[in-house]
Amino acid sequence: MNQHDHNVGKAGFFDLHKYFLGKNLKRDLPASIVVFLVALPLCLGIALASGAPLFAGLLTGIIGGIIVGAASGSQLSVAGPAAGLTVIVLNAIATLGSYETFLLSIIIAGGMQIILGLIKAGTIGNYFPSAVIEGMLAAIGIILIMKQLPHAVGYDADYEGDESFSQADDHNTFSEIMHAIAKINYGAVIISALSLLILIYWPKIKKVAVVPAPLIVVIAGIALSAVFMGTDFALLDKQFVAIPIVKNGEEFFNLFRSPNFSAITNKDVWIVAATIAIVASLESLLSLEAVDKIDPIKRVSPTNRELVAQGLGNVISGMLGGMPMTAVIVRSSANVNSGARTKVSAIVHGVFLLLSLLFIPGLINMIPLSCLAAILLMTGYRLTRVELFRHVWHKGLSQFIPFVVTIVAVVFTDLLKGVGIGMLVGIFYILRTNMRNPYFYRIVKDDDGKKTIHIRLAEEVSFLNKAAIQITLTSLPEGSDVLIDGSNSRYIDPDVLETIHNFKHNAYTKGIIVQLQDVKDRYDVPKLKELIYKP
Repeated sequence: MNQHDHNVGKAGFFDLHKYFLGKNLKRDLPASIVVFLVALPLCLGIALASGAPLFAGLLTGIIGGIIVGAASGSQLSVAGPAAGLTVIVLNAIATLGSYETFLLSIIIAGGMQIILGLIKAGTIGNYFPSAVIEGMLAAIGIILIMKQLPHAVGYDADYEGDESFSQADDHNTFSEIMHAIAKINYGAVIISALSLLILIYWPKIKKVAVVPAPLIVVIAGIALSAVFMGTDFALLDKQFVAIPIVKNGEEFFNLFRSPNFSAITNKDVWIVAATIAIVASLESLLSLEAVDKIDPIKRVSPTNRELVAQGLGNVISGMLGGMPMTAVIVRSSANVNSGARTKVSAIVHGVFLLLSLLFIPGLINMIPLSCLAAILLMTGYRLTRVELFRHVWHKGLSQFIPFVVTIVAVVFTDLLKGVGIGMLVGIFYILRTNMRNPYFYRIVKDDDGKKTIHIRLAEEVSFLNKAAIQITLTSLPEGSDVLIDGSNSRYIDPDVLETIHNFKHNAYTKGIIVQLQDVKDRYDVPKLKELIYKP
């Protein structure tokens, strides 16, 4: 990874010239197409499951891409309507009596998130153990594969984007697969199988690889579905994307909804707002941490700024008639695996969503869900490679057990419950270690002309030290000479090792020279990132 890539990771909100360099655009623009194709059915499916207008789902994706994408400090995270909020949204609309009153709750929730960001509550994101985050990523990969199989074979009565084990159609993840196979559509199977072959082999042909494989998948899917019309392989209407068709400007503006500000004194509005703010913030921080782990440049996203950006997005979404949003790991991981380098990808995907709604809704509605399912199947495969399980196993049982528990819990419950269970197991191992071995670290500044900052790690450095060490490292003055000394350490937690090596990897962008003394990367953290990211 070269210095330019690292400087992109540090670019501020107004350093737009760094984002639009050709080197980044040739990665970001193809990635934005993939994210657009992934986000399109998810926005619609989640809106449908939430009892919200279909336009609200698209509007949320547009705002999440353009507004949150620009305001966020993350280069690769993508925001939009989240499956984890569907039950909350559905119940809230029923409780509050109208969608317009619910919009007021979204605005208040966004304001709460902005306040949380300003008081630096995002720091909680530094306390998620790596084993749990890696388990969450692998679980999302498994869920994507299992949930997309029914769409790939042409039948699924449940909505696109559902991540929970128990589904709204009275099936679960496993029974839905069996039910779908019993109602298999061979036209959809052919389209999804061909799409997978294109996704695997198209990038290997150098002369044509400049055209994104997912774009070829969509073209092939539209063509095949047209060929199958009138035959036994014909696809049904519900097996295609279905976005609202807007005929003119008046119809477009009529789709927007205004919040009911007269309900500001309704206590239920505030209860719903607080629930959305807490759940959306936790999902966003989890997604942010997960995306940073698969970022090939190993950038660290500012968590507090992310909360502010998400809050801003929710305020605007509520004002215009959209849905609550979070940073979404499915879209974000598809963004990373498609080779994105900067936030341009997320922003442009939002622009594509808007343009598709305004100008080509008829063409978009010709896209079979089975070819989009193939794209998500590939994303799921890349998140849950067998090599990842082997690598975590080599890190020891204290990492492997929370990793596996998180996977099982997320697959059989939902994202937040599963991560919560994984956290409890991870904390058990952390406390067990720290009960046996006290820990501390101290900073010594040597003013002998060289002004070297000497950081001596304690005999036992646990995950509980991660946040403090990360804050200390990121606050070091530019141009410093830093020596991180682990010669006195018998144990350094893998999370702390990752923090130190990531800091060393990116420190020269601030002119900081870092030397490590007896701080060995015995767990080979960069290799783990490569296994997750490798296309």
